[in-house]
Amino acid sequence: MQGLESLKRSLEKARVIKVGGYDYFVHPISDGIPELEPSLLDEVAEAIAGIVDRSCDRILTVEAMGIPIGTAVALRLGKPLTIVRKKRYGLEGEIAIPSRTGYSSNVLHVNGIRRGDRVAFVDDVLSTGGTIVSVVNAVRLAGGTVCDAIVIIEKGHHRENIEEQLGLQIKSLVRVEIREGRVMVDPGA
Repeated sequence: MQGLESLKRSLEKARVIKVGGYDYFVHPISDGIPELEPSLLDEVAEAIAGIVDRSCDRILTVEAMGIPIGTAVALRLGKPLTIVRKKRYGLEGEIAIPSRTGYSSNVLHVNGIRRGDRVAFVDDVLSTGGTIVSVVNAVRLAGGTVCDAIVIIEKGHHRENIEEQLGLQIKSLVRVEIREGRVMVDPGA
């Protein structure tokens, strides 16, 4: 995607740390560290609003960093926001689904998705696909449809396999790889 210069520059400056054997980059969009500048959030939300399927009924995102991103997008579109939580609430219709990422595993809790809902899923990073696979399966279990899936940062080359597994196209704003301890932004993305 063209533009997004602030996002690309900030990614190239991001620190890379090891979490177990996993290369993890620390960035304002994925971690809120050192801080998420309003101009960067605005740039990203504007880009997502420009490509999202506006026929969706709601924006769906996952805590924690999905919250500011999803909020900014939902405000632009005038759509409600539903947040997938890591905390169990025990509400009627709550769907608990295991999720495993490259560096952790937990249980995600989906509330508020009803049969026939069309949701646009927005998330900060796509890496191994553990989060998106879990969330899409939970939405389908609730009787909803993920009509669009957008991630800000696509790390590595797993997207095509995840798309095939889910039968769903995933859009990303930028693609990155970690090489020699540095974040490298794909110039074609």
